[in-house]
Parts: sequence; structure tokens; C-alpha cells
Amino acid sequence: MKPWKEIHRLYNLTAEYLHLNTAARYNIAPTQDVPFVHVGEGGDLEVSQGRWWLVPHWAKELQSKYPMFNARSEDAEKKPAFRDAYKTRRCLVPADGWYEWTKGEDGGRDPWFIHLPETAPFSFAGLWAHNTTLDVISCAILTAPAVAPIDRVHTRMPIVLDQSAYDGWLDPQTPVPDAKALLGSNLGSQFEFYRVGRQVNSSKTDGAEMVEPI
Repeated sequence: MKPWKEIHRLYNLTAEYLHLNTAARYNIAPTQDVPFVHVGEGGDLEVSQGRWWLVPHWAKELQSKYPMFNARSEDAEKKPAFRDAYKTRRCLVPADGWYEWTKGEDGGRDPWFIHLPETAPFSFAGLWAHNTTLDVISCAILTAPAVAPIDRVHTRMPIVLDQSAYDGWLDPQTPVPDAKALLGSNLGSQFEFYRVGRQVNSSKTDGAEMVEPI
């Protein structure tokens, strides 16, 4: 993810959020903290940092035996873990790319970096939660069946919203069926990808070399 100064222009944020001191990150893994944009109690857009692995407001433990960093867009609004967040706590998760993997000839995992032309920043459609018992803010990213050309790398993809859908998606007053319809504003067909090194396979590594093509 690019430095915040290159990301914030995607959103109509108040002045306090325009100068967050965040450096570029190149290898973000589930359970690590990420920034996300949502509507605050006063109605303005806010930026929060939260665990990329949704912890529902009713959960009594941090860990779950089910993966909670992604939510299937086909039925997330019906799932107990995501249902409440889908109603009023929808968010946007900024990024400028993500990784998917294919099986290499040696049986290892070959990572691919997927991005817009010129690695332009974008927003994943997400859901967020605040668990007051565990004092954890968290989020998940919605996914859908992959479209061309991404389907050459993986069968599913995160939903990348067109900017025209941002306001409606974030607005807590948008009814769930209307919010779900906005997920059709997916920029998936505009993405490109290339192979990168296997150092990405370790969540302990980070740096610009993560996205260098091989």
C-alpha cells in the first residue's frame, strides 16, 4: 500500500485525516492492522486502524476456527459473523495491489502481484466491527468470483469498488439490498498482474522488493 499522502485523495476526508504519518507497506497479512475508511458517529468520514480479520461485536475470543479476513459477497449479509456489520458498518480498505498464488513447477507457491495500471490506488469493499469486550476494531474484505484476466491466477478476487459507489456503500442508511447491488461496480477487469519473488510468502518480510517483477 502506498504512503497515506498518495491514498487520501480517494476520499472526502476532514483535515485531521489528510496528514496521517503512514509509510508504504508491501506485504500485509491477515491479522495485521490496516487502515480503513468508514462513516463516523457525526456523519463524516473517519479513518480507523483495525485488525484484518473481523472479530464480530459479540465474539468472546479473538481467534476463530474460520477464516474471517474475507467475506463472500454472495451471502455475507446472511452470515451471523458479518450480518450486523453489513447493515451499518460498511467500509473501504485502501490498497494499490494484492497477491495471489499459483503452484510452481517445483510444487512451491508462486506469488503474483495484481494491480491497476500505473499501480493507481483503489478501495476494497469491506465490513468492520468494534468488539468492546475484547477492545478490538477489525475489518474484512468482500470477495467475488474472479473475472478476466484475474481468473487466470485465482478463482476469486476481492471486490474493488468504482469511486462512484463509495458514498452509497459507506452510508449506513443505504439498505442492505441496495448496498449489495453496489458491489457490481467492481473494477476487476481493469487489473493487470505479474510474477514476484517468493519472499512474499513470508509475512515477516516487507519492502519495495516485494513487488519487483521476476
